[in-house]
Amino acid sequence: MWKRLLSRRHPHRPAPSLRRSLSHGHSPVLSTRTPVWRSQFLLALVGAGLAALLGRALYVQVIGTEFFQKQGDSRLVRTLELPASRGRIQDRSGQVLASSVAVPSFWAIPAEVDASPAQRRALAQALSLSEAELSAKLDPSARFVWLRRQVDGETASRVQALKLKGVFQDREFQRHYPEGEAAAHVVGFTNLEEQGQEGIELAFQKDLQGRDGQRSVMRDRFGRVVEAAGETVPAHNGRDVALSIDAKTQYFAYQAIRSAVAENQAKAGSVVVLDARSGEVLALANFPSYNPAQRKHLSGEQLRNRALTDVFEPGSVMKPFIAAQAMDSGRVRADTVIATDGGRMTITGATIHDSHPSDSLTVAEIIQRSSNVGTVKMALQMPAQEMHGLYTSLGLGRRPQIDFPGAVAGTLRPAHKWRPIEQATMSYGYGLSTSLLQLARAYTVFANDGEIIPLRMTKLSDGEAVQGQRIFSAATTRQVRAMLQTVTEQGGTSLKARSEGYSVGGKSGTAYKQEGRGYNKNKFRAWFVGLAPIEQPRLIVAVMVDEPTGRFHDGGKVAGPVFSQVVGKSLQLLGVPPDLTVSSQILATRPAPALDEIL
Repeated sequence: MWKRLLSRRHPHRPAPSLRRSLSHGHSPVLSTRTPVWRSQFLLALVGAGLAALLGRALYVQVIGTEFFQKQGDSRLVRTLELPASRGRIQDRSGQVLASSVAVPSFWAIPAEVDASPAQRRALAQALSLSEAELSAKLDPSARFVWLRRQVDGETASRVQALKLKGVFQDREFQRHYPEGEAAAHVVGFTNLEEQGQEGIELAFQKDLQGRDGQRSVMRDRFGRVVEAAGETVPAHNGRDVALSIDAKTQYFAYQAIRSAVAENQAKAGSVVVLDARSGEVLALANFPSYNPAQRKHLSGEQLRNRALTDVFEPGSVMKPFIAAQAMDSGRVRADTVIATDGGRMTITGATIHDSHPSDSLTVAEIIQRSSNVGTVKMALQMPAQEMHGLYTSLGLGRRPQIDFPGAVAGTLRPAHKWRPIEQATMSYGYGLSTSLLQLARAYTVFANDGEIIPLRMTKLSDGEAVQGQRIFSAATTRQVRAMLQTVTEQGGTSLKARSEGYSVGGKSGTAYKQEGRGYNKNKFRAWFVGLAPIEQPRLIVAVMVDEPTGRFHDGGKVAGPVFSQVVGKSLQLLGVPPDLTVSSQILATRPAPALDEIL
């Protein structure tokens, strides 16, 4: 009975004997057999997952390694350029005419720039940008942008003080030109990438530029370099270039031509100074000029290297060559008298006249008084081909062989196309064109006893020989030099070309400017080309003044004084002792050798 009561009290609790006889295998749920496909499906899922992981690992580690490496590097690794310093440009004594100076530049990763509106305004102000310009630069779609390149120290300090995330500073090289506008047309300039654009900077680009290096580094999220990430390729600096230019002579020549342009109310002017023995260009100056380091708002007038790129009809400076050819060929002597017919002659209906008419003149007097008629009569004794060959051998109509960009050939028509009137006018410098540099080189024939020598912009090496080409005999050349000296003495056309303490000789020229098919009788170019000291020439100086509108317009009075200043100062700078006794005025106590003494 007790058992029955206990059983009723716990209706769901089995009897002990029953509990002992039950097992998990007899559970209705557990005893049900699991379908095979279910375990296979689970196994397949696990296998597929593993296969996907393995495939992805294979793709990332093997197939797509390059792509993922680049993506990772783009976030962490930066390749820093190690800029090479551009070579220096130096004058003949080692004075620096152009050099590279390290300056700060700022760049940004727009997506990483974290700046408040106030900070952005401050950044724009520091970089001298408008807020709109800065916003355009910081376009989030851009991965890299230059904010401002080659800034000064004050600007760099203001930007650094902002401590903006995503804005970085690097070092670049900026070209520095100590001589400024005085040597601008010689040295030229570079762009922001230090690629030569003009002058020596362009002509010697390969020598000056050097080769940049590079270094790969890892940066943290703040842009700081934390470690190197690859091999460093060192930079190789550019080679220095030593010019033939003398910085002091260059500066003085520039000052002289600038003053002459202002004094004569002229449009422009140029000066070329040559070493008469070596052909080295000691100075090449033009006005107007410019500062190579500040090139905003430049005009073509400032950039033009007129001494090389502009060609003109040279006028009377060609007459000594005609006289030398006539003498060298035996047609005349220095004392041969030529009828000048009162300073007028007519050829095929065209009249040629002299500014200082005379019935007859010797060859020496023709040069001293600059007679057109006398020069034409000597020239017409020559075949046109002979005269053409003379001009060609002097370098006219040919591009100068010089290491400098922009030098032009000028014009010299073929001899078979010359009419008699054209041959006549070409003898005194009309009907052909030449540059100032070409004229200066042509006059080296009178400084080197009849040999014309090549020009050069780089310094002559010790022991390097100068190879000339003979045009006239030494005897003829010495006679012509004596004639050139009389041009600057009493009775000559260029008294203002005399230089205190030094004997000089040369020839002036005055030419009307061409306009269309004719000439403007109110516009002139004034020339003077000469050499000094006269017996053993050391320098050749060529001067051109374009469109003088002041009191004078002829070469002797406009270009002659510039020659006088430049040649005197340049000879002093070179240490050439005076060969004349000097008083308060320019007086030569030792007269020039007489022509009959030379003959």
